[in-house]
Amino acid sequence: MTDVLPISVRLHKHSQKLELCYRNTSLFSLSCEYLRVHSPSAEVQGHGEGQEILQTGKINIAITAVEPVGNYGLKLVFDDGHDSGIYTWEYLRALCDNQEVWWKNYLERLEKAGASRDPDVSPVRLLG
Repeated sequence: MTDVLPISVRLHKHSQKLELCYRNTSLFSLSCEYLRVHSPSAEVQGHGEGQEILQTGKINIAITAVEPVGNYGLKLVFDDGHDSGIYTWEYLRALCDNQEVWWKNYLERLEKAGASRDPDVSPVRLLG
């Protein structure tokens, strides 16, 4: 079983990355945008399978605070005011282990929806 409790967590504000280091020397760097669009909150995940709410325009998002929640995870506070949902140690490890696939799926969902990561861009689809 993969160890889910990191031995260190660091927020790099300049690069907007949350770094998690695990006992087996695995080091992961997760962007604030990735963490925000995959928030475990009901606002993002919905209330059941297939009810996820696509997050758009989060390319410049920043984390303003990282707060421990008991012994089971972290609360991340984002500069857009989002601060709900507990990132459990298990969920953070899943975000690390699945980063490539989950990010690719997110980008595909954005494209399919005709949406953008940039809050200042509204893609226009031309009908031909």
